[in-house]
Amino acid sequence: MLPDPLHPAVVHFPMALAILLPLAALVLLYWIRRGAPVRTVWSGVVVVAGLLLGSSWLSLQTGEQEEERVEEVVAEQAIGTHEELAEQFMLLAGVVFLLSAAGLVSHRAGGWARTAATVGSLLLIPAGIRVGHSGGELVYQHGAASAYVGSGGLPSGGPDGSRATGDREDREDREDRQGN
Repeated sequence: MLPDPLHPAVVHFPMALAILLPLAALVLLYWIRRGAPVRTVWSGVVVVAGLLLGSSWLSLQTGEQEEERVEEVVAEQAIGTHEELAEQFMLLAGVVFLLSAAGLVSHRAGGWARTAATVGSLLLIPAGIRVGHSGGELVYQHGAASAYVGSGGLPSGGPDGSRATGDREDREDREDRQGN
């Protein structure tokens, strides 16, 4: 049985892979420079980069599937910001994947691609932090989890089973009064 909501369960994969990819790239670059066969060793980076790209795409898809429900309690602007950051992250993951695949070439061009892929993988860390932070804000500051309160086995917001926050219009009015 899949978790409901699915998006929070899926998003942890690209975040973990974004940390593991630069570590793997740095270690494998070291091995290549010590004489290890390029294609054999570097293919590990290509696989991790491919998994990162795939899990980023899946995270975007699950987020889009749950967007409508969360829009009932969270302003569209906050969701849009999170989605834009996630799209930027996936785009960067795609570039890193292409660079890492080009790194399978044995000659000088492959060396440049491996170095560029490693640098790009390091840039994925702050990009991932921004996406994760904006997602955390959706849940903890904007109350996105309240869209699921009382369903799917999550605890209800109050003794009568009501949501922890008001409807979307009330939330937007409160944010406007607070200057958000």
